[in-house]
Amino acid sequence: MRQILLLVFIFILITNNIVAQTIELGSWNILNLKYSRTDKISFFAESQLRSLKFYSNFHYYEYKGGINYKVYKNVQLTLGAGSYQTFKEGGNFVLPKNNNEFRVWPQLIFFQSIGKLKIEQRYRAEFRFTSNGYRNRFRYRLGASYPFGKEKNEYKPFQFNVSNELFFTDNEPYFERNRLLFAFNYKPSKTATLQIGYLHQFDYKINDETGRDFLVIGYYYDIFKKSISNQKNDNEIKDN
Repeated sequence: MRQILLLVFIFILITNNIVAQTIELGSWNILNLKYSRTDKISFFAESQLRSLKFYSNFHYYEYKGGINYKVYKNVQLTLGAGSYQTFKEGGNFVLPKNNNEFRVWPQLIFFQSIGKLKIEQRYRAEFRFTSNGYRNRFRYRLGASYPFGKEKNEYKPFQFNVSNELFFTDNEPYFERNRLLFAFNYKPSKTATLQIGYLHQFDYKINDETGRDFLVIGYYYDIFKKSISNQKNDNEIKDN
């Protein structure tokens, strides 16, 4: 475990000294907690903190929660809601805010396995109550995850994820954003996941949260009810 954390720290230093010299690399930090009540129903809570520069110029945070319901083995429904706060550029949490938003979002996910490779399609509708009025947005994400390493306690300790997401609205010009993520996950236990990755997004017409390139650091913790704690863990694509 110490060796893994040391490698993550070295990676962050290298990224800061080399990559950040050529691109304006921001930080994207995630803390996610999930409680599995049954094999079909689970609850989650998540917070995110983002900066436009490398752990400087913090401009965005969000906190959200919701419920997941697995309709079938390969189909999951989610209902989530949360607060999304965007500040002006030029420093840490510069006022006045660009956007003060409350958001409700139903979501549908389809899973498909091809050998060890897991394909995921995610459809999300966002009902956005912003400081600039009500808006709708629709998102589609296609992703894949590949677990590897020596299996222990019915899970593999390493996982590689890649995903691409498109953002649309119901107003012209309709297309808003494209978001691409490459991530590496390490599971020190069945319940915990550490994530490090690189996220790039292209904004065509976004008038609140900004940023182009990010180093992603995430910690995900799953709590299982005793009656389902021995079930095999799913290698799902971690949210962003």
